[in-house]
Amino acid sequence: MMKLKKTGIYSLLLLLFMAWSGCVEDFLNFTPKDKMTSANFPENEDDIHLLLNGVYGQLREHELYSEGFFAFGVLDGATPNAYNWGNTSIAMVGNGQLAATDEGLVNFRWTRGYAIIFRANYLLAMLDKVELSEDEKDLYMGEAHFLRGIAYAILAETYGGVPIVLAPISTEEARKMSRSTAEETWNQAISDYDVAIEKLEIDAPVVGRATKGAAMAMKMRAYLYQNKFDEVLTMTTQIEALGKYDLFPSYEGLFTLENENNKEVIFDIQYMRGENAQGTRLDQFNGTGTGSWTRGTRYVPTDDLVNAYERIDGSPGKYLESEIDLDNPYEGWDPRLKFTVVVPGSYFLGYRFPNYMYPGGAFNHPGNRIKHLSTRKYRIANEADLPPADQSDLNNIVIRYADVILSKAEAIIETEGNTDEAITLINRIRTGRDDVKMPPVPYGISREQAREKLRHERRIEFALEGLYWMDIKRWHMLDGFLNDVYPLMIRDHNGGLIETRFPDGYKEHFNLLPIPQRELSLNENLEQNPDW
Repeated sequence: MMKLKKTGIYSLLLLLFMAWSGCVEDFLNFTPKDKMTSANFPENEDDIHLLLNGVYGQLREHELYSEGFFAFGVLDGATPNAYNWGNTSIAMVGNGQLAATDEGLVNFRWTRGYAIIFRANYLLAMLDKVELSEDEKDLYMGEAHFLRGIAYAILAETYGGVPIVLAPISTEEARKMSRSTAEETWNQAISDYDVAIEKLEIDAPVVGRATKGAAMAMKMRAYLYQNKFDEVLTMTTQIEALGKYDLFPSYEGLFTLENENNKEVIFDIQYMRGENAQGTRLDQFNGTGTGSWTRGTRYVPTDDLVNAYERIDGSPGKYLESEIDLDNPYEGWDPRLKFTVVVPGSYFLGYRFPNYMYPGGAFNHPGNRIKHLSTRKYRIANEADLPPADQSDLNNIVIRYADVILSKAEAIIETEGNTDEAITLINRIRTGRDDVKMPPVPYGISREQAREKLRHERRIEFALEGLYWMDIKRWHMLDGFLNDVYPLMIRDHNGGLIETRFPDGYKEHFNLLPIPQRELSLNENLEQNPDW
C-alpha cells in the first residue's frame, strides 16, 4: 500500500459518498458542474487513482484495542499469547465469554470487509468509464482484485460463508442477499488473487502497493488457513521462482522504521506521521509507558508465551520459573524473546522495567493487571523518535518471507513429504539471521516430532504479530490441538489469577465468530453461525 498523502484523505471522504450513491436513480435531468456526482466522477486517471487510494485506506487500523481487520499483535489477545485488559471483544473471543450480541471485533471485521469489497467493486466498474492504457487498466484491475481478495479471505476466516458481492449494488439489494458457503467464500478470495497474479508485476510502481508476489503469498495463506497443503506447496514454489524475497538479516531490525519495506516484507500496511490521521495508534495505545510518556498497554504477553521460549541451547525454558539475572535478563535465551517481550530487569526507552509505581520508570498502564511483562515488537524504542498520539508511522507487516518458509515446511510435513527437507526449512528460521542463532533441529526425527517443532517455531517467530489465532484454530481442526491448550490460567505479576480461559474446554463454535446481530436484523436471509 502506498504511503497515502492528502490524496488518500480526499479519497476516503469521496468514497463515503461514492460507495453508496453509485446506484441511486437519476431523478434529475441535469448534471451539476460544481459537485462530485456519479455522473461526473470519475473523469480521468487521477480520479481512478483516488478511488484506488480509498480502497487501500480501508486497510489502515486506528482503534485496535477492541477492533481490527488485521489487528496484528492485538489479535494475539484472543490466543494464549497475550492478554487484553478491559472488556474488549478480542479478550472475550480469547476467554470464551463472547456473545452473539457483542460488538467490537464482531461488527468491525464485517463492516470493514464489505467497505473494501464495495469500494473495489465500484473501482472495477469505473475502469471502462475513463481513458486508460491497457497496462494502466491491468494495474488497477489487479490491485482492486487483490484488495477484494484480502477482504473475502478475512471474512471467510472470521465468519465462514458470507454473501458474495461482485458488482456495485443498492442498499435494498444488499439486504436481500444470502450467505454463500465457506468454501465458496474462500474460492472467491482465491479467484481474486488469481486475477491479481495475472495482472500485477513483480515490482510495484510505488513501494507498498500490491505486487504479483504479494498476491501469490496471500493466496498461499488462504490455502494454509484451509489446511490445503498440496496447494500451499504449489504457491511456495511460485513465490520462490520470483527470486525476489529472502530473510532480513536482523530479526530485531524487521520491525523498525529504518528497515521498512525490506527484502523480507512481501506486503505491509503503510503509515505516515502527520495531522491527517494516516498514522496508527498501535505504538501509543498498546506500548510500554515511561515516566514521560503514558501508553495504554492494551495487550501484553502472557506467562504462557514467555515460558514457551527456549534456552539458547535449544532446551525447553520456562523462563518465568527459572533463575534470572535481572541485570542480564535475556542472557541464555532465544534472542527473539528480547526482540519481542519486555521482561523484568530490562530497559525500554532508557527506563528500567518494570516499575510498578506510577509515574517513573517503564511501566504498564495502571489499569492493566499484568505489570511484569510488556510488548517490544513494533515499538519505537527511542524516546526522541516517539510520534504524537495516533501518528505512529511504523508500518505493519501483513505477510513476510519467513511465513512462506514455514508454510512450506508445514505443508511438507502434513503431506507426508521428506521430513528432513522440512527440518532444513525450519532451521533457516532458527539460524539464518545475524541476531538469531538457535541450535538446528536435528534430522531424522519422527513426523509427529517435526510437527511439534514446526508449530513451536511459528508461534515464536510470529509472536504478537496476530497470526496465532488462525494457526491454533486450523491446527485444532487437524488434530484437536486446543484440547491440549485450554483451560489456561492467566496470572498477574503477583501470581494472582486474573481469568481462566475456556474453563470447560474449547468450544467448537468459537472457530467462527457470530454474524453481527445488526446484520441479521437488517437482512432476514442471513443465518447465524451454529451455537451462537
